[in-house]
Amino acid sequence: MSVAMPRSPRHTTRGVVFIHGAPTALCPHIAWAIEAVLDQRISIDWIPQPILPRTVRTELSWTGAVGTGAELASALRGWEGLRYEVTEDPTEVSDGSRWSFTPSLGIHHTMTSVNGDAVIHEDRLRDAMIRNRGDADALQEEIDLLLGVPWDDELEPFRYAGEGAPVRWLHKVG
Repeated sequence: MSVAMPRSPRHTTRGVVFIHGAPTALCPHIAWAIEAVLDQRISIDWIPQPILPRTVRTELSWTGAVGTGAELASALRGWEGLRYEVTEDPTEVSDGSRWSFTPSLGIHHTMTSVNGDAVIHEDRLRDAMIRNRGDADALQEEIDLLLGVPWDDELEPFRYAGEGAPVRWLHKVG
């Protein structure tokens, strides 16, 4: 008789889910989405987001298989009034990543270095240079988009408002 063993990820990583602003009505749905990805029940401590009335914020650190960050970002994508970021740390087999979402800009994904800097892959940079040859302002604008500058600009006040917020560690099961 064989016994089914839980699936063990070959490579684990860690990251953080930053909910920078969410309407309170979304809170249970956000928790359910995160629980579905992490395959475990969670309890979230929501605190008021002073930048935007009637919204709350939280931060959740997680560990799980490589790719969990993308699953979390996808699970939260597109909800009305939600602002968030998901990070996934690099491993020996994967680059780091950051997903940022705002209602006005949608979702942005960028690869990240070990220290968290956004990284533009050479083919994307070459393509931007070819398309904007001779127009330094247009090239700068496109590089800013590749780096996620508009998302950073929109989320920065929400990030600052969250300094000192408690962080809870979560672990993906299986």
